[in-house]
Amino acid sequence: MNPDLASLHPYPFEKLARLKQDCTPPADKMHIALSIGEPKHPTPGFITEAFLEHAHGLSIYPTTIGTIELRDSIANWLNTRFNLSDSADASRHVLPVNGTREALFAFAQAVVNRSAPQPLVVMPNPFYQIYEGAALLAGAEPHFLNCDADNHFIPDFANVSADIWDRCQLLYLCSPGNPTGAVIDQATLTTLIDLAHKHDFIIAADECYSELYFDEDNAPVGLLEAAVKAGFTDFSHCVVFHSLSKRSNAPGLRSGFVAGDEKIIKDFLRYRTYHGCAMPPATQSASLVAWSDEQHVIANRELYREKFAAVLDILSPIMNVSLPEASFYLWAETPIADTDFAQRLFDEQNVTVLPGSFLARETDKGNPGANRIRLALVAPLAECIEAAHRIKHLIENL
Repeated sequence: MNPDLASLHPYPFEKLARLKQDCTPPADKMHIALSIGEPKHPTPGFITEAFLEHAHGLSIYPTTIGTIELRDSIANWLNTRFNLSDSADASRHVLPVNGTREALFAFAQAVVNRSAPQPLVVMPNPFYQIYEGAALLAGAEPHFLNCDADNHFIPDFANVSADIWDRCQLLYLCSPGNPTGAVIDQATLTTLIDLAHKHDFIIAADECYSELYFDEDNAPVGLLEAAVKAGFTDFSHCVVFHSLSKRSNAPGLRSGFVAGDEKIIKDFLRYRTYHGCAMPPATQSASLVAWSDEQHVIANRELYREKFAAVLDILSPIMNVSLPEASFYLWAETPIADTDFAQRLFDEQNVTVLPGSFLARETDKGNPGANRIRLALVAPLAECIEAAHRIKHLIENL
């Protein structure tokens, strides 16, 4: 077996299951899960119908690069959403993938040079655990940048040493952030792009929460947008990852895309051709119509806006929690240790949340997830409100 498999940490939900295993939640309270970031709003019917209408495509092998029609719809969406002045070209800059999770993992396997001395993959802390696993199995060392309240939950890139940047081969960004909802601004992205050129590393920006924001006039900036505004219209050293899971409430479709630097996309396509991960034809057809429509995305944001307003009205007076810049998570501070709080909340109120420390790693500056919980407001409005009342009840009776 690959010896690097032994270096993988248990997934956060494995730890959560162990934390809950000796609990006996009250039977008279319906279980409410706010732990998993799985969208629960209905998938728009026109996406489902497009999938069903093209199911006859099962009789052919799809190509790894996908149809030009799908890539055109993605490029059009990118150019419009991120003000790219038509810099994104469907034939050179876009590659469909079966969800961002598998692509984020596979990307490190394709781009990391494990023969280089002490290769690093730099990532935020807390983080989506796929980044760490991808780094370890690519033969690199993860390097964690804490995201804490003092820096508005953005990594303190200014204090990263030149030596770290020299060893860095891949920088994972997550903006809007999971679990914090923090958005990296354009000036910071521009600085990082300059650093990537100076130190010769690749930026992989996980932007799968980019369409879940609260101010319709202030959409989160993207990495390719910052690249174009800085004059890098070829997107050199920059790659973004987007998904229909959150944007279109279609997590089961397993559809997303990678876009950016033409040479990197070309090499990643070569890797994926061997990997054998072409998107099924029906999925491509459903994805094409999803990327071509914005009205369902606007409606989706309104549903989350309503839930955040209702839950924060209940929780903000009794705990340190506030509206994030984007995403569907609340990153709430707990009055006791996050693991104890999560365990008691399940045991006494039958509500499941994810301890923040499970999403982060211990560094010389501590664990930035300690004494926080992640609340995924994906359940129906009524369940989110009921869960908030139960959390309030627990806090008031600690």
